[in-house]
Amino acid sequence: MTTTKTDPYLALRNKEFRAFVLARLLITMALTMQAVIIGYEIYELSNSKLLLGFIGLTEAIPAIGIALYGGYIADKSDKRTLLITSISLYTFMCFLLLLFTNSSSIQLLGNKDVIILIFGIIFFTGIARSFASPASYGLIAQVIPREEYQSAITWSSAAWQSGAVLGPALGGVFLGILGITHTFSIIVIILCIAIYLLFQIGKKPIQYVPQDESVFESALQGLRFVFNNKVILSCISLDLFAVLFGGAIALLPVYAKDILHVGAEGLGWLRAAQAAGAIVVLLILAYFPIYKNAGKILLASVFGFGIFMILFGISKIFWFSMLCLVISGALDGVSVSIRHTIIQLSTPNEMRGRVSAVNSMFIGSSNEIGEFESGATAALMGTVPAVIFGGVMTCVVVATTYFISPSMRKMELGAEPITE
Repeated sequence: MTTTKTDPYLALRNKEFRAFVLARLLITMALTMQAVIIGYEIYELSNSKLLLGFIGLTEAIPAIGIALYGGYIADKSDKRTLLITSISLYTFMCFLLLLFTNSSSIQLLGNKDVIILIFGIIFFTGIARSFASPASYGLIAQVIPREEYQSAITWSSAAWQSGAVLGPALGGVFLGILGITHTFSIIVIILCIAIYLLFQIGKKPIQYVPQDESVFESALQGLRFVFNNKVILSCISLDLFAVLFGGAIALLPVYAKDILHVGAEGLGWLRAAQAAGAIVVLLILAYFPIYKNAGKILLASVFGFGIFMILFGISKIFWFSMLCLVISGALDGVSVSIRHTIIQLSTPNEMRGRVSAVNSMFIGSSNEIGEFESGATAALMGTVPAVIFGGVMTCVVVATTYFISPSMRKMELGAEPITE
């Protein structure tokens, strides 16, 4: 791995970016806490592996369905205000979960109706995400200069991964100690603090004013841009299929309860393990960012991710399962840093929202669709075979990409836009 030492705190010297990063940390922490609780609660109420997969699919359907429109709105709006509005909707949805999942509501409504209500709330959370993701992506580029992009992406990714470490761990611990109602109350408070931090960022100029084209035509411009940029398209395709097949997050409640026998607290640690590995790598990359051989390193990291997911699938020992998840998370952290840098460097300011929407459609939502794939294959072939199958398919996708995409193999990172 060829690296060059740089100022690791370059982007953090920007006051508004610090507020953004801290808000991102808290938002991620709150939403991953919520994800752990919802998964465990759904499995407790239904004992259904397939429903665990439907959790992700329910959020992905609206996120994909209106993603292009969300990107269009993000480009033509004040991104800070749109992000605050989206996070406020997240907060309201979490408050509803607090009301419907307490013991009195379950006793009054019954397990089936509570499950239906939870899935309805998840659906609206997906709508909020379709606007929050492009708004957040575009806002980063408005609070920092171009030469600080890679530093900013590294710290932004580290904040996300830190939240993904703390959120599941705290969610599992709080769920076991305080119960579901008090844990949801804590999540609401965390989201309110994040909203306050976002208000510390000043309003930014709108960089895109639609001309004569229709909303549909304008929204499609981001899709065309991605498909005309071979490197971005290769990165998105690689991650799409790798995450689609390689993720096993939806099945962690099954591993925690039925295979590793570690309960809610163990589930929290399992959910945090991948992000723990990722944040260590991202902090290293803040000091030693990748420039040379970035394409080959990206392919190798995703291939390694698939291998360690296979090892996780066959493990019945808690510490070894944790180790596999930590290493797979570290490898994923490398790919996240490279991929996000490529997209930021390659995207014009006036199209960031729409390109982010395409990225969200093919990558962000692939996490949820991958959870559905995991739940469905687990229901068909069993939990362990499903995880092994996903890891093998990830490796196959990487090998295929290596041979059919020479531009990916040759890719290197620099300050100039990547256009091939």
